[in-house]
Amino acid sequence: MGSFWYYTLAVLFVIINIAALCTNLITLPGNWIIVVAAVLFAWLVKHPSHPSSTGLNWWVVGLTFGLAVLGEIIEFAAGAAGAAKSGGSRRGMLLSMAGAMLGSITGTMLGTFIPIPLVGNLIGAVAGGAAGAFGGAYAGEYWKGKSEKDRLTVSSAAMVGRVFGTVGKLGIGAIMVVVTAVDVFYN
Repeated sequence: MGSFWYYTLAVLFVIINIAALCTNLITLPGNWIIVVAAVLFAWLVKHPSHPSSTGLNWWVVGLTFGLAVLGEIIEFAAGAAGAAKSGGSRRGMLLSMAGAMLGSITGTMLGTFIPIPLVGNLIGAVAGGAAGAFGGAYAGEYWKGKSEKDRLTVSSAAMVGRVFGTVGKLGIGAIMVVVTAVDVFYN
């Protein structure tokens, strides 16, 4: 494979990884998409100046896998800890996660009305996810028969936990994108 095709594929790889990173905002497995893209790039693409080596080092693929696991732990722990620490029920936590997913998708669609391209969708996804986590936790605690004060406490904690979890997972995903891009271009 010539240098032109290698670098064309490398740029495409980075674009795919950035797009995958953005899917984390709507609770899709963006970090895992980055891992799959890294495996495929390492397996299928050979570096033009070192034909016997891969375009992406396998240790970097392993690192991205480990980072993806860490991102999932951070996201889950932050969201669940927020609701659990404030005395939330299991039902409230589960509905909080479902609400966050539905809210993120709805927020992404509604974000198109914010006149800044792409930024509106990102703002909508984060705000929608937080509102969905709040609404889901509130519904779960209402269903369990908790008082209004308890419902608001648990819902607020679930919302804050969701935002921190998303930010943490995005940070880990951004590290994954940078590490793979550096290895692909400076291997």
